[in-house]
Amino acid sequence: MKGAARNPVMTREKLVGAAVGLILERGYHGTGVEAICERAGVTKGSFFHHFANKDELGLAIIRWWSAMGTELYAQAWADDSADPLDQLFGMMSIMESFASRPGEPCVCAIGMMAQEMAATHPGIRASCAAELSVWTGNVARLLSKARERHGSVVPFDPEEVSWFLNSLWQGSMLIAKTQQDQQIIINNLRHARAYIQSLFPIDKIKPIKQKI
Repeated sequence: MKGAARNPVMTREKLVGAAVGLILERGYHGTGVEAICERAGVTKGSFFHHFANKDELGLAIIRWWSAMGTELYAQAWADDSADPLDQLFGMMSIMESFASRPGEPCVCAIGMMAQEMAATHPGIRASCAAELSVWTGNVARLLSKARERHGSVVPFDPEEVSWFLNSLWQGSMLIAKTQQDQQIIINNLRHARAYIQSLFPIDKIKPIKQKI
């Protein structure tokens, strides 16, 4: 405990990590400060040294989750010379891998917090909106680059398509929770992949070489 108190950065990381785990299990409203402190192994005094209240911690969780996810997805577009469609499909393969882990739920802390808090906590709603826009922006960038490289068989707005894909991703996780069947997520991602392919000339679609 004393060691944690002497290392403010580590203490803050412990609190955020503990809160993320509890929120994924219980939801935001079901997660109290006392439970967070107990799981993190720190005192309430340490908690309030780093965060004025639980909602301030909630904002930190949203930022942490977005950064973590973006870092994982970035593996798909690490090679700037790669075909942007390959990069996008590589990103979707990473998403599919999240739903393919035995015994681990495929959930999004930002999506969960948005569902619980958007109507009552404007600050948390705005933060969720901003971080969900990061995902959308990355997908829109890849779609725009793919269109520049390959052309398209039908007109489409990369940002609109990206919001559609984001909605499908978040909605699929919600439905999979209610049905207790993560295969729903995998199936929906494969349908989404087929939809993306339909936007581009078939002779421009290459076999996906990336294995994430």
